[in-house]
Amino acid sequence: MIHPHTYIHPNARLAENAKVDPFTVIHQNVEIGAGTWIGSNVTIMEGVKIGKNCRIFPGAVLGAVPQDLKYRDEETYVEIGDNTTIREFVTIHRGTSYRWKTSVGKNCLIMAYSHIAHDCIVGDNCIMSNNSQMAGHVVMGDYAWVAGFTAIHQFVKIGQHAFIAGGSLVRKDVPPYIKAIRNPLSYGGVNSVGLKRRGFSLDKINAILDIYRIIYNKGLNTTKALEYIEEEMPASDERDEIVGFIRESERGIIKRFSKPDADDEQ
Repeated sequence: MIHPHTYIHPNARLAENAKVDPFTVIHQNVEIGAGTWIGSNVTIMEGVKIGKNCRIFPGAVLGAVPQDLKYRDEETYVEIGDNTTIREFVTIHRGTSYRWKTSVGKNCLIMAYSHIAHDCIVGDNCIMSNNSQMAGHVVMGDYAWVAGFTAIHQFVKIGQHAFIAGGSLVRKDVPPYIKAIRNPLSYGGVNSVGLKRRGFSLDKINAILDIYRIIYNKGLNTTKALEYIEEEMPASDERDEIVGFIRESERGIIKRFSKPDADDEQ
C-alpha cells in the first residue's frame, strides 16, 4: 500500500492497511491509523498523529513548525481524529508551549487552501470551507461550520453548532447555535436549519431562540441578560452551554447588527 516513490522515515508508524501515494514525504515521529489514505505530494512533518479512515488530499502540509516568533523548537504535535478529510493544499501547524498541540477532531471536513494555525482546537464534525484562515489559539466547538474565505482572529472561540457566513472577519467570539453574518460580523439569528439537520426538536430550537432574544433584543447588558436567563428560563443543556460560553468569553461576543449612521457612510 506504500508507493515506491514515497519517502517514509524509519521511525514513522503506519497501520498495515494505510495507503500512501507517490511523491509524499513522511517525517519521523508520525503515526497514521488504519484505513487512512495519503494522496500524492503530501508532506507530513514531525509530531503528527492521524487517526483511522482519514483522507489527506494532494498538496497538504501537516505539522510544519508554527509561524510564531516565540516558538523555540519545542517538541509539539498535531492530532487529527478518525474519519476526517483534509483537502488540497491545507496547512495545519504544530502547537507551541502554550498548548503543546494543534488538534482537529473526528468526522471533520477541512476544504482546500484552508489554514489551521498553532494551538488551535477544532472539535468533532466541523466544516471549514475553502480558503478559511484560522489564526493561533482559536477554539471551534463541535458541529461548527465556517464558510469560505473567512478569517478568524487569534484566541477567538466559536461555539458548537454555530454557522459563520462566507467572507467574514471574525474578531469576537461567536456563541453556540447561532448564525454569524454581515459586516461587521453580527448576530443573524439561530442556526435553525443546522439544528434541525442534527435532530434538535422544534421545542429546543424555540427555547434557544428565546434565550438569544433576551441577549440581543431585550436591551439588557450582558451580565443582566445572563442573570435574567438563569432566573427565568428553564434549565437545559443548551441554556447552560450558552450562559457558560458567554461568561467565559475573554474577547467578548459578536453584537446585534446595527445600520451605520448616514454621516458614517459619507
